[in-house]
Amino acid sequence: MVDDVLTIGRIGVDLYPLQLGTHLEDVTSFGKFLGGSATNVAVAAARHGRKTAVISRTGNDPFGTFIHRTLLELGVDDRFVTPVDGLPTPITFCEIFPPDNFPLYFYRFPKAPDLVINPSELDLDAIRDARIYWSTVTGLSAEPSRSAHFAAWETRGRKPITVLDLDYRPMFWADPSEAHEQVSRALEYCTVAVGNREECEVAVGETDPDKAAQALLDRGLELAVVKQGPRGTLARTRDERVEVPPFPVEVVNGLGAGDGFGGALCHGLLSGWPLEKIIRFANTAGAIVASRLECSTAMPTTEEVFSQLGGEA
Repeated sequence: MVDDVLTIGRIGVDLYPLQLGTHLEDVTSFGKFLGGSATNVAVAAARHGRKTAVISRTGNDPFGTFIHRTLLELGVDDRFVTPVDGLPTPITFCEIFPPDNFPLYFYRFPKAPDLVINPSELDLDAIRDARIYWSTVTGLSAEPSRSAHFAAWETRGRKPITVLDLDYRPMFWADPSEAHEQVSRALEYCTVAVGNREECEVAVGETDPDKAAQALLDRGLELAVVKQGPRGTLARTRDERVEVPPFPVEVVNGLGAGDGFGGALCHGLLSGWPLEKIIRFANTAGAIVASRLECSTAMPTTEEVFSQLGGEA
């Protein structure tokens, strides 16, 4: 059973306010959604018809039950999602102040189950055989998850397409220098890196998009994708440079846009499209998610993205 896209990392429940523009202390009702960056990428790729699965862990609690049920409803295989006794399933709250202020509040205490992924529990054959294997930097922030990530990469052996989402969250790390050290090690195993300018600084010490992309390519990667916010997205290989402007939308909640981008990027890479088409498609998919409240269930289908682009051109 070979997965098109196999992700590893964060999983949880998003509790998002139904009163936009309201501080949490004044919110009276919330929507409950499947969440977690690696999980959202798997959902996004599934929406494009890809066979996807996620490696993660939940609490042995009702929220964990909700996660399994919702994964299956959204077309993501849950066979690698297992419970951890004694730890609650994480929940995440946010405040929504469009167009660009979305404070996040992570409840991952005393430790998130998705950081208790043990190397011995990994299906290394599935990781090696997956057409795309997608990891995030958060999984490197604590043991045993860190060791599990490197065990998976050792088995995969820098096989294309091995993606590292540079998704750096300062609250998960004791110090940025620790994150830099671990990300630097991880880059030796990956063929694609995706991140914004601040995340690139943690990874390779560069915030200039072209210098950051070049530094990533110099580490042996085949594709570097640098998100530039209002300037759009830069993508570089050793032979090609593409810069695509953002797709304009009225932003409701920007939190899931990067994951929608990631799932669409996977679909484009697996489809063998030209680089510019891939990035334009991914930009548009991410923008569609930003125009909606939630993350996972906001992921667009391929048809929705092409509809916004005016066809498959």
